[in-house]
Amino acid sequence: MTDIPPRPGPAASDYEALRTELAARSGTLSRRLAQVAQFFLNHPEEVAIHTLVRLADQAQVPPATITRFAKELGFAGFAELQDVFRQRLLGPRLPYAARLADPGPQGAGADLDQPGQVFASFVEAAVQSLFRIEAALDRTELDGFIEGLAGCEAVHVAAARGAFGLGAYMVYGLSNIGKRAHLIDNIGAMRAEQAFAIGPSDALLAMTFDDYTPETVEIARLAARAGRRVLAITDNELSPVAPLAARVLYVNEARLGHFRSQVPAMVVCQTIIVSLGRRLGTSWKENIQKR
Repeated sequence: MTDIPPRPGPAASDYEALRTELAARSGTLSRRLAQVAQFFLNHPEEVAIHTLVRLADQAQVPPATITRFAKELGFAGFAELQDVFRQRLLGPRLPYAARLADPGPQGAGADLDQPGQVFASFVEAAVQSLFRIEAALDRTELDGFIEGLAGCEAVHVAAARGAFGLGAYMVYGLSNIGKRAHLIDNIGAMRAEQAFAIGPSDALLAMTFDDYTPETVEIARLAARAGRRVLAITDNELSPVAPLAARVLYVNEARLGHFRSQVPAMVVCQTIIVSLGRRLGTSWKENIQKR
């Protein structure tokens, strides 16, 4: 295979610049390179500490694809790209990086035929994802997210498939703090009609992660096209709902095989509900007592 020369122009000098470039190039990368970009943004700690071969296995692409991805971004090779992710971990995050270097019970050696091992693996995945969200969540964006919900008349929640439980919980929580909330459930395949019910003073809350449920993406596009305020909880800047939203909270969720830990997203949902309740001067207990 002929070596691929790096593209002309300087490569990103730090992680934030790299994230910005990947977001700007969303939709222009090939399917395979987009798959690598998605994995790298969702697992920056792993990229910083693991080998090319191991990352290729986790991202489910050939190692040559990661090398091509690095050169597409202007780096001489994977090692130079990995340095950007290693620089991101300088300072207080190093102990976490060291912890990730030991795969623990969710590693390849775990016997997932044993319920105890499965349990330990999910606990470890949840712990890792909580470390990640605690360090990465944009607090300024969180404040703006709460303001956006506080200022709207009603919240319409679009969350399906793996995110359905989170969406249902969000509707329950919002309703209990006095905020009108509706779940866009697509019953009878009427998601478009439900999206058109979003009023000018309402907001759509779209929740979707790396498989990006097509119905949720479609609802977000319909709402944005109608000029409605869209808020999103998703995994990274390459998500199709990110450019549609006025405010976005990014949640990187650890995986165990096909299953995704919902713990960090649930923590974010609970944070939103409690913070919004405080902003509105209400609480679950007060509303329940009134009923």
